Amino acid sequence: MNQKFVLDFEKPIYNLANQLEILNERAAVSDIDFSEEIISLKKKIEETKKKVYADLNAWQRVQIARHPQRPYSLDYIDRIFLNFQELHGDRSYADDNSMVCGVATCDGMPIMVIAQQKGRSIKENIRRNFGMQKPEGYRKALRLMRLAEKFNMPIVTFVDTPGAFPGIESEERHVAESIAVNLREMSSIGSPIISVFIGEGGSGGALGIAVADRVLILENAYYSVISPEGCAAILWNDKVKAPDAAKALQLSSKKLVDFGVADEIIYEPLGGAHNDCDFTANAIKNAIVKHLQKLLKLDKKSLLDARYQKFRRIGMFGTNKNVVAA
Repeated sequence: MNQKFVLDFEKPIYNLANQLEILNERAAVSDIDFSEEIISLKKKIEETKKKVYADLNAWQRVQIARHPQRPYSLDYIDRIFLNFQELHGDRSYADDNSMVCGVATCDGMPIMVIAQQKGRSIKENIRRNFGMQKPEGYRKALRLMRLAEKFNMPIVTFVDTPGAFPGIESEERHVAESIAVNLREMSSIGSPIISVFIGEGGSGGALGIAVADRVLILENAYYSVISPEGCAAILWNDKVKAPDAAKALQLSSKKLVDFGVADEIIYEPLGGAHNDCDFTANAIKNAIVKHLQKLLKLDKKSLLDARYQKFRRIGMFGTNKNVVAA
């Protein structure tokens, strides 16, 4: 349990952990045997953890996805890939530090990595624009996806953004157009594409690098057409209603798989990825390698046909035993 930042629903666990720490300190300086009490308290902590994390609601999962100690893209890149060499610039306007791109190897395979990156400190968040991409970020990503296609390299994208940057300068440089072009072009890129949602997946800002053959999502990540706060502001004119919006939006990895939006859940350690980054990174790597091995067996036509059909199926629903497109 990270004691620097505790979510509201985690406080019962945190309080028990504090009691255990005090008990251990007393046992160290006292002749009294506290071993039974310590064992009992440890058991209670584990039971409380299982109870709390086994029944998280949609808003609680959003809170974990936004946890300030949650691993970001570069944390996973450092653990999953070898020889990562970052590449910069969109060859049109500028570089975007919130979109980290480069070549690397994974399990002996050359990979093009495209990743959305947040910052932890104030200075780093300003540099990374709080994980919100500008048009040049999406254009840089597309430039390097085309480069990957040229050299027959698979593409792996890491999605973690509250949404594309909505500032005036972003609109002036046509952020909506840059995302739209990415959607069109990614649908026809001949390299296998895997997208991994590791935290927030906000609207078109996430989709701009997620038109993929396989969409994988961490257990406590989310992918939504709008943030809970944005939805609450529209429906109730009050962002305090964000928990209700999260419930209405059904923001959970399981629902995304049920709806066919995501293909596989990558399970996290108890309490979230920030409790064991190495474990989570290894789970992500195993999933990437597993799916790449299958995708690399497909010829280009089969790959693109399957990608097209995958996205055509999203939004299908049944009425009176007939299936129609939404």
